[in-house]
Amino acid sequence: MTTTSERVSEPLTQSASRRVSQSVFDGSRLRVVLLVNVYDGAQQQFLEAYEHLCSQVASVPGHVSDQLCQSIENPSQWLITSEWESAPPFLAWVNSEEHVQMVRPLHSCVRDTRSLRFHIVRETKGVASAGSAARRLQSAPRIGDGKIRHALTFTVKPGSEPEVAKILANYAPPEARVDATTRLCRTSLFMHGNRVVRAIEVEGDLLAALRHVAVEPAVRAAEEALNPYLEQERDLNDPEVARVFFTRAAVPAVHHVTSGQECPEAERHALYYPARQGCGMRLARLLAQQDEAAADDPGSPVCGSTIFQRDDIVVRLIDVRGGLDADPVLSLGLPDPAQAAELTTLLDGAAVGADGAALKGGDLAHFLTLARMALITDRRSSPDA
Repeated sequence: MTTTSERVSEPLTQSASRRVSQSVFDGSRLRVVLLVNVYDGAQQQFLEAYEHLCSQVASVPGHVSDQLCQSIENPSQWLITSEWESAPPFLAWVNSEEHVQMVRPLHSCVRDTRSLRFHIVRETKGVASAGSAARRLQSAPRIGDGKIRHALTFTVKPGSEPEVAKILANYAPPEARVDATTRLCRTSLFMHGNRVVRAIEVEGDLLAALRHVAVEPAVRAAEEALNPYLEQERDLNDPEVARVFFTRAAVPAVHHVTSGQECPEAERHALYYPARQGCGMRLARLLAQQDEAAADDPGSPVCGSTIFQRDDIVVRLIDVRGGLDADPVLSLGLPDPAQAAELTTLLDGAAVGADGAALKGGDLAHFLTLARMALITDRRSSPDA
């Protein structure tokens, strides 16, 4: 008999589903491309900082190799490529506090960076080495919807939640159109206790969209109004402080799936699944596996699901027909007791409330209440905006 734990360890997409537009859990190798623009005259400083960083990265679990290249046309342009056994170990490292500290020496010599991550789908290799590598290639191309999904999270001082919610609900939205190819499609803001989560959907360039939002006067005013309430102090006028704050706040989407059905009446909800220390990626993978299976069930009320994960923070954003409480089991993505039991071993029950007693006792309706995040605002832009 295959246990739930064994199912979780399997790649999610042995046969690719056309409904899945994004997932880091297919077991294939990862290629990371980092485009770097170095300040004029700082090339040697950058090279020395990279060599120090490279020696540290070499010992990170899951890292295979990396390569540093300099443009033959513009000495200020550099390219770093790295290969990883799969996406999860890379994400665990790049989202860690260790990584934040590791890249600090680069900031003084780098004007701008752009990171791109790709699963390897096909490659040309010698016959002798092709067999083992092919097992770790993405099995089939994914079908997306043209949107990039990303989230930011931070905590505010306990007791300040009502004032923070008022600030977040009332600021004027930024212009949807960023440039000729980039547009903000939707921004959804939620709170769970003193934790804030802002989820965005973007067409085009995510980095361009984030920069666009950051300089919008109404957004900047709202961010300044939030500063006194934040648990982690920040000064947005200090580029280094702002960079570190938003680096720590980033929560990437690790899985997205839709049912393939039109659901104009669906409601958007978010659920918070705080993981036990070191179990965040595994918890996200369990939920992703169940959501992918549910996408094939025409009776499921969940039309779409996006799972965001960083360290031990897991947030599941779902679009649901008939309301969240219509079917707590399917809304939570836990259609059988074995899955709920597996979740109890991964979840920090004390963080979500009641010391996990709701799940352990099989009371999924009560756990749904504990995990539910409060919707602060959900804004969509028109396709022509």
